[in-house]
Amino acid sequence: MARSINNLSAVEVAKKAKPGTYGDGGGLYLQVAKSAAKGAQEGDVTKSWLFRFMIGGKARYMGLGDVQTFSLKEARERARDARQKVTDGIDPIEVRKEKKATLRAEDAKRVTFKQASERYITAHSAGWKNAKHAEQWRNTLATYAWPVIGDLPVAKVDTAHVMQILEPIWATKTETATRVRGRVELVLDWAKARHYRSGDNPARWRGHLDKLLPARSKVAKVEHHAAMPYAGLPPFMAQLRSMGSISARALEFTILTAVRTGEAIGVMEGEVDFANKLWTIPAARMKADRPHRVPLSDRAIARSRF
Repeated sequence: MARSINNLSAVEVAKKAKPGTYGDGGGLYLQVAKSAAKGAQEGDVTKSWLFRFMIGGKARYMGLGDVQTFSLKEARERARDARQKVTDGIDPIEVRKEKKATLRAEDAKRVTFKQASERYITAHSAGWKNAKHAEQWRNTLATYAWPVIGDLPVAKVDTAHVMQILEPIWATKTETATRVRGRVELVLDWAKARHYRSGDNPARWRGHLDKLLPARSKVAKVEHHAAMPYAGLPPFMAQLRSMGSISARALEFTILTAVRTGEAIGVMEGEVDFANKLWTIPAARMKADRPHRVPLSDRAIARSRF
């Protein structure tokens, strides 16, 4: 009487060369097929394991791997595991699909901090007015953050890592350190929103890093540019007006309107309402993204034509 299971032997598996399926029993089959590999010659075959089962009244076939990867003994173990699932009313093919989907989802979350930084910059650079801003972001992170946490999964970045970045420069390069901290915080917030990490943001200042580092004002006093004494302004303006250069006229216009240099040198004639002595700077050129209206004196109007 033929055996109902374990009908094949390792020697037989090695010798089988005729295309076809050879049953081992219990739903396990050795499948021999003509090789479709590039450069394959006549008679070359591939061998793989196949598990056939019935579920819901329908026959299904599940690949269990090739002979080079799984021996006969290992194929029997894999078939046994699949049979147990079928006995419990579970489709082993669907289980495998779900497992692969879970692994793909986990792989998708294995994003490094550097990768998260690049994606953040790409996502937000279109909204930054200055094209150099993205490069400044990248350079700052490349100099201070990436050497420490660049290759670390963004999900693993913690307070100790952030402190490792900030402590060496907090007292000596406070302005730079503040920017680095803020940018790391934004990248980590982005990663959390994309479900690449969870929990609190270790780069948050208020209620967190402010307990570990001295306030910026305590370690770096703000040094403003020296202001011209009020009494020195009239003779300076007189000297400025005596100059015929475009730059002198632009500087005078900037002083008369009290705007930023970039706003002054970017003024377009269409922005100025000469009849009402009003200059409206478009929101696109304002830091606050709102139109700014500047009343103009007669002298400012004259200088606005530089």
